[in-house]
Amino acid sequence: MIDIKFIRENSELVRANCIRRGFEVDIDGLLKLDAEARRLSQESEALRAERNRLSKECAKDPAAREQVKQLKTVLSSKEETLAGLQEQMHQILIRMPNMLAPDVPDGQDDTGNVEIKKVGKIPTFDFKIRDHQELGELLDILDIPRGAKVAQAGFYYWKGKGAILAQSLYFWVQRVLVERGFTMFMTPCLAKERTLFGTGYLPFFADQTYNIEGEDLALIGTSEQTLVGYHADDVLDGAKLPLCYTAFTPCFRTEAGSYGKAARGIFRVHQFHKVEQIIFCKPEDSPKYHEFCLANEEYILQQLGIPYHVVNVCVGDLGAPGYKKYDIEAWFAGFGAYREVTSNTNLTSFQSRRLNIRYKDGDTRDYVHTISATAVTDRVLIAIMENFQQEDGTVIVPEVLRPLCGFDRIEPAKK
Repeated sequence: MIDIKFIRENSELVRANCIRRGFEVDIDGLLKLDAEARRLSQESEALRAERNRLSKECAKDPAAREQVKQLKTVLSSKEETLAGLQEQMHQILIRMPNMLAPDVPDGQDDTGNVEIKKVGKIPTFDFKIRDHQELGELLDILDIPRGAKVAQAGFYYWKGKGAILAQSLYFWVQRVLVERGFTMFMTPCLAKERTLFGTGYLPFFADQTYNIEGEDLALIGTSEQTLVGYHADDVLDGAKLPLCYTAFTPCFRTEAGSYGKAARGIFRVHQFHKVEQIIFCKPEDSPKYHEFCLANEEYILQQLGIPYHVVNVCVGDLGAPGYKKYDIEAWFAGFGAYREVTSNTNLTSFQSRRLNIRYKDGDTRDYVHTISATAVTDRVLIAIMENFQQEDGTVIVPEVLRPLCGFDRIEPAKK
């Protein structure tokens, strides 16, 4: 959410930002509401002061009692009108997108994302490449049909050595992050509407949310929601910033409107697993920690030996809460293309204003900035399977995961 004072002082900049992001926002109407609300607020303050002055005279002056009564009626009317104006403003403000960083490229969708760097050598094969679904069946480590039978399409089972590989990956990644200063959490998998609203998933991604009927709860789409919501209404100690948090959770998304996108396999599903990076920091430090999270993501993929490139996400592919976003797209031999595996967003104070998360450092009191960045998801497991496959279908396990897995390869299941 953008500060109304910033909008007041930079109305043309905000108007241009909304237009560029494809949001229809009546900035002039908002500023008129703001001006009227400020006028009423000043009048109300003056009336309160007069009421308080007269209240002290009531014991000696019966006429003062009548004046106080009249002032209360007028004040109540003005306060009711003011509350209505503030609610109108609030409804506009919560639907406005964040400001954009100066270097966010133009573009309508992910085809407009701009490559920053490319790392690693794309593997070549002298045999017919299998995709992860075929490999999963051959190795008996991934069961998609039974996921659909037990739940519905878009759910799946890791099993046997596939489950061991998955758990080893997630534990190893969390250990890497802890060594880099992160605190590990285990969070709820449900969150209240206020938490989803505060993190920007409502109203902007309402169609992606699984709501619990009859409850003020929804399944989380990411632990970003529960980790950022952890500090709602808190005043953090500025001397202890940044706070770096990580959690591994299942994530649930309806994926509304995504029919036909990477429909084969488990690239786009309703439930997946993710290790998240969340950072709370001072406003001036958010660009630095945005880059820090990117460096963590790159380190993980480099240690796993997965080729990738980093892209600066364009306007049309950057969600409303984001100020700037990097995606890392790993190479998938089965797709024959780079596909997204991590996203890393500087949200500035968009979330902290909605959740009232501030910090205090000496005389400074301000809203924190938040960074939300994927560390790893099931998609990285797919990349391991497809990029490290052998002619007979065997998948070689990345060296860094072997001590945790207890094996160096997964071979086709014996029939």
